[in-house]
Amino acid sequence: MPDMLIKNGTVVDGTGAPAFAADVRIKDGVIAEVGADLSSKGERVIDAGGCYVTPGFIESHTHYDASMWWQPDLDPLPGYGATTMILGNCGFSMAPLHPSKQARDEVMGIFSFFEDIPIGPFQQNVPWDWTTWSEYRKSFENTVKVPLNYASYVGHIPLRLAAMGMDAWDRAATPEEITKMAELLDDALAAGALGLSDNMHDHDGDNRPVPSLLACDAEFSALFDVMDRYPATCYQIIVDTFMRMNGPANLKRLEKLLTGRKIRVQIAGGIPTLFFQAGILPEMQKTIDEMRAAGIDVWPGFAHVSPTSVLSITKSLIFAQSNDYVWHEVVLADSHEEKERLLRDPDWRARARESWDTQAWDHSPLKNPQELLLLDSENGTGPIGGTLKEFADSRGVHRSDAMADWILENGLLSTVHMAPFPKNEELTVALMRDPKTVGNISDAGAHLQMLCGGGENSLLLTKYVREEKAITIEEAVHIMTGKLAEHFFLHDRGVIAPGKRADITVFNLDEVTYHPFEKAWDVPDGKGGKTWRFTRKAAPMRLTLVNGEPTFENGAYTGAKPGQFLSPANDDAPVAIAAE
Repeated sequence: MPDMLIKNGTVVDGTGAPAFAADVRIKDGVIAEVGADLSSKGERVIDAGGCYVTPGFIESHTHYDASMWWQPDLDPLPGYGATTMILGNCGFSMAPLHPSKQARDEVMGIFSFFEDIPIGPFQQNVPWDWTTWSEYRKSFENTVKVPLNYASYVGHIPLRLAAMGMDAWDRAATPEEITKMAELLDDALAAGALGLSDNMHDHDGDNRPVPSLLACDAEFSALFDVMDRYPATCYQIIVDTFMRMNGPANLKRLEKLLTGRKIRVQIAGGIPTLFFQAGILPEMQKTIDEMRAAGIDVWPGFAHVSPTSVLSITKSLIFAQSNDYVWHEVVLADSHEEKERLLRDPDWRARARESWDTQAWDHSPLKNPQELLLLDSENGTGPIGGTLKEFADSRGVHRSDAMADWILENGLLSTVHMAPFPKNEELTVALMRDPKTVGNISDAGAHLQMLCGGGENSLLLTKYVREEKAITIEEAVHIMTGKLAEHFFLHDRGVIAPGKRADITVFNLDEVTYHPFEKAWDVPDGKGGKTWRFTRKAAPMRLTLVNGEPTFENGAYTGAKPGQFLSPANDDAPVAIAAE
């Protein structure tokens, strides 16, 4: 890689300190010098006049675990200054694996349902040549080359499946199975996993709680015993503040299990920011405060973007996660012919109306048709641009029947878009400024036909810094860089300083744009054809460097794939980290 000198820029170093004018010298993929008026030593010189020079942005919550095997350009992340992404969140990871084909297929099915990732390319592009997490890492590094660095948790759900097979869905583990899980977790942490991720939130398309929800306290304690031996690892968990609203009970259980342990904890949804969650907010805040007072190193995770999604009958978990399993039957139907038959069937329509009226959560989009937007018609029949409520009222029909009619008339690939949930912006900004929170959560790489995720970081720069001036540029950069590097124990990056890895982005704040979704028909369907995903145009950055190599420049992805598998700093771990 060429050595480089970035001149005439304003450095925002990622620590939260005030910006300052400086040049940045890069040698052998490392920041060699930061100072004023540095002279060229024959390096390539980049003029950053009028631009900020910052650490590369860390995508703190993604699900590219699967899709990076067949979409290695990670579009649109390089164009948004992203240089590192965190995989394996929410209890979902691709390792370890049970040796049975049924259990391996189950891992694919879990990703396909919960993260809305097509199963065809899973079967076609992933070798599945591992059983342990350490073997998975070796396969990954040998096979997948990408433009971002990446680090990954090991998920509690595949740990249970690997130790118990399909029984993981049905019962508590035996002492022998718990011992096996602990051994598999130890293998992962010794091989450089970020830590353990977990799920106290999800139910599948048949309303089954995910396997981790069946874990007893003894199982959790055994896994935490392993983590205690690896002090530079994190425990990431999603609790339910969105569907069954049992997040407060989740937190109290975690408080009991984690007190006295030196484990860093990231709780997705730990302090909910949406107005419909206000009823549980005080108890969640109180328990987080109590956990911190008890010495638990807890970092609530939050999204600066209000959740939104797309309702589709080809790939969507929104119906099931709204507690409506009748419309979910249409999503599961194997063919377009069967989907159309169901949407026209009077008996199905009657069951669908009843489900929307009596089963769907009150805060779900199905109960709020005034927040469902008819925006994406396959054939243009329309109406386009109004709400489902307006369409239903114009026809004098139930909102479920109205959606079935609109999809039938506009084409089965048409989608209905959910307006963002109203959000407490004052609380969101307070979380940004809390020194122990995890921000820049996006879900990028998942829900490819429901949301984009990639590029959501730009809202911190456009909405919160440039337009509303709710936070400073130094705060926005710190949220996406140094603060996250500290949280994940990635001590060699996240800050512009000599000796740090040259993960850097250069941008003119006036040029950064938060672009809308657009469809890209580039996802293999596993049958020799292509299906679509949502993406967005680049921000753009002027320059994105990963380990000193340009991945985005002159308005386009460069094609470079210098990303590396990162491991946390675990100097006190009993086993040396593999491949580091």
